[in-house]
This record gives sequence, C-alpha cells and structure tokens, in this order.
Amino acid sequence: MKGILIGILAAFFFSFTFIFNRSMELTGGSWLWSASLRFLFMIPFFLLIVFFRNNLKELFLEMKQNLGAWVLWSFVGFVLFYAPITFAAAYGPSWLTAGTWQFTIISGLLLTPLFSTMVQTDNGLRKVRNTIPKKALIISSIIFIGILFIQSTQFQHSNLHVFLLGFLPVIISTFAYPLGNRKMMELCDGRLDTFQRILGMTIASTPFWILMAGYGLVTVGPPSVIQVQQTLLVAICSGVIATSLFFYATELTRHSPEKLGAVEATQSTQIVFVMLGDVLWLASPLPNSIALVGVFIIMLGILSHSLLSNIPYQKFKKAV
Repeated sequence: MKGILIGILAAFFFSFTFIFNRSMELTGGSWLWSASLRFLFMIPFFLLIVFFRNNLKELFLEMKQNLGAWVLWSFVGFVLFYAPITFAAAYGPSWLTAGTWQFTIISGLLLTPLFSTMVQTDNGLRKVRNTIPKKALIISSIIFIGILFIQSTQFQHSNLHVFLLGFLPVIISTFAYPLGNRKMMELCDGRLDTFQRILGMTIASTPFWILMAGYGLVTVGPPSVIQVQQTLLVAICSGVIATSLFFYATELTRHSPEKLGAVEATQSTQIVFVMLGDVLWLASPLPNSIALVGVFIIMLGILSHSLLSNIPYQKFKKAV
C-alpha cells in the first residue's frame, strides 16, 4: 500500500508534464526545447541532492564500470520516453497524450518476461524468468477500460492525422519508460539510491539533450522566456519530485512483479489530474457523465491493485 500511495502522489506531479507541455505548444513553444530543457534543468537539482548526501563519488565509480549500459538504458528510459511525449503534445490536446500514456499500465506488465528473479529452491538460489502476472494484467485492463471511457467522447473531435501523431509516439514512450527504469534497477542491483540513479541517468542522457537543444536553436531559434519558466516548473514538479517518488516506489517493489505492476498502474490516475488541470488551467470544458464513469472505474482498478499487492505472491516460474 505504501508504494501505491507514493505512486499516486508521483502521478499528481507527473500530470504537470502534460498540462504545461500543451500550454507551451499553444503559446508557440517548440517540443525540442520542452524536452531538452527539462532534463538539463534537472541536473543541478540532483547534483546538489546527491552531493549533500555524500554519494557523488559512489555514483561516478558505478557509472564508470558500466558506462555503455548507463548511456543505453538512460537513452531508452529518458530520451525515448520524454521526447515522443513532448512531440505528441504538438498534435493533440493534453487529454489525448495523457490518455494514451495510460497504455503503460499494460506495457509495463508485458515487459515482465524480459527480467529474471533469484528464487530459493531445493538446490539453492536459481535465476528464474518472470512471467506476466495474470491477475495484475486483468486489473490493469479494467483500468484501461476506464481510460477508454474518459477518452470516448473526445475521439470524435480528432482526425486520423492528429490521432496518429498524438498516439504512436506516446505508445513508444509507454514501453521505453518502464523498460529503461527496470533495466537500470537491474544494473544497479540496489547499490545506488533513487537520487543517485536519477542523476546518473540524467547525466548519461545529457549528450542527447544537448544535441536536441542545438537542433532546436538552429531550426526554431531560442526558447521564449515563458517556455523557459514553464519548463523549469515541469523540471521541478515532474523531473525532480515526481521522478524521485516514482523511482522510490518502484525500488520498494522491484522484487515482486505484481506489486511493481500495481505501482506502475497508479500512473493511470494522471488522467484524472490532467482533466482537472485542463479545466482549471487551459479552460477546457468540464468532463461529462461518461468521463466520470471512467474515473470511477480507474479508482476501482487502483483499489483492486492495492488489495492484490498485499496478497502473498507465489512464484510459479520456469527456470531459465
């Protein structure tokens, strides 16, 4: 239950990403700056946090040993996650981006067989491949049905062009974020804390953000003052606060596929926060009764996940 509550709190701060990204697009800001500035702004915050915790040296030694893996999975977990989301914001309202992002509920569970867990057997510890938790998948599908209810009244306002450019990039993100996060947890194997891991991934992905910013400078010019200010808010709310909370919650549950799936499913509550933000910040119309039914289904799914995650998980897996 602790991981789920932290996950929901993280979802609240993550929702600022969709609202501000859309706001920046509506005011003429480029997605290239929205993406790159967020992660460049994150570096000094996490440098200070890790420095004052006296953990910088430990982080750099860890990165030096597996620099290639750090760059690869940081690119997957951060660049392939966030660049497509900011790109999609240019082609559809924030509800479409946030709603599509909820597919991460399913994609996170589908990635489970790519990872293994050490299990005690009669012959000692053995590494066994994880299997997709069927109960968690069913509950996550229920949550996704709730998302479809919320989105159903909006589909009629989108043409195919907007749908594809606002949909396909986000689908890539839904697989990239949990994959990069889990691979880095596997690589670090508990040797680094949450703040060290986020700082390491941000530093490892920095060359890609610099290239993106350089391309943005050449093609669209420098960002406006308003875009810089809003990106800084996204960096603090989503990059620092939300990412730290979510990574901490996944770290707490990384040894249990069902509990990890429950934590990742809490991100579905983002759509609720985004809907409220659209109404209060971007003056979007109030959700109708069908959308409210969808919200109720999501809440029911989250409750079911929390109950399931407290049931002892019996590991019936085949050996690798």
